Amino acid sequence: MTELLYLRDAYATHFTATVTAVREGAIALDRTLFYPTGGGQPHDTGSLAGLIVSDVRKEGTDVWHTVGEGAVPAVGDTVEGDVDWGRRHQLMRTHTALHVLCGVIWNEWHVPVTGGNMEPLAARMDFEFDPVPEGFAARVEELVNLELAADRVIEVGFLPRDTAVHDADLIRTKVSLIPESVTEIRVVDIVGLDKQADGGTHVRSTAEVGRLRVLKLESKGKGNKRVRVEIVDA
Repeated sequence: MTELLYLRDAYATHFTATVTAVREGAIALDRTLFYPTGGGQPHDTGSLAGLIVSDVRKEGTDVWHTVGEGAVPAVGDTVEGDVDWGRRHQLMRTHTALHVLCGVIWNEWHVPVTGGNMEPLAARMDFEFDPVPEGFAARVEELVNLELAADRVIEVGFLPRDTAVHDADLIRTKVSLIPESVTEIRVVDIVGLDKQADGGTHVRSTAEVGRLRVLKLESKGKGNKRVRVEIVDA
């Protein structure tokens, strides 16, 4: 089982760990700061035991780090890892911007999100719009950027499952769909705007994100509209 260090500190980039398993081109550890692809957020990159980390995936309770050519450490070895901070921080900014987008759309139009995906400083999110309101793109961009500039504090906490499934905000974000084997729910709270059960990495304040631009609106079938956005410096 790999301890997920990034869940409690997304700003940490250097760590030590013990190798728990090795296979061709990949290493599993007892603990890691590398975010594995999941929840619409792509994996971190960086270096591990002096090897380039090109992919990170969670398999069961283990996180596997795909590494480049070189001498792979043995099971039981202590290794050091470094996360590529530039990429990590861009993903933190992007993921936080998407939470702000969800909060604004819910508060203004009472419409839930149905899916999404992101890359560093670019993303798409799908919402249950049918149709999209007149002037939506300009209005949502304006509202999101007002919230980003408001410098809202972002808090990360953990709730017992029994408590989380009765929280009205978390019910909206379908916390009940999280497997029952998960007994502690991680909650990302943009204070006063949006609260979601979420395992991704985020910045500490909305002002750290920058600005959001709406690039395109797309129809993905009846009642499902896609919003494509990018994140730029303020």
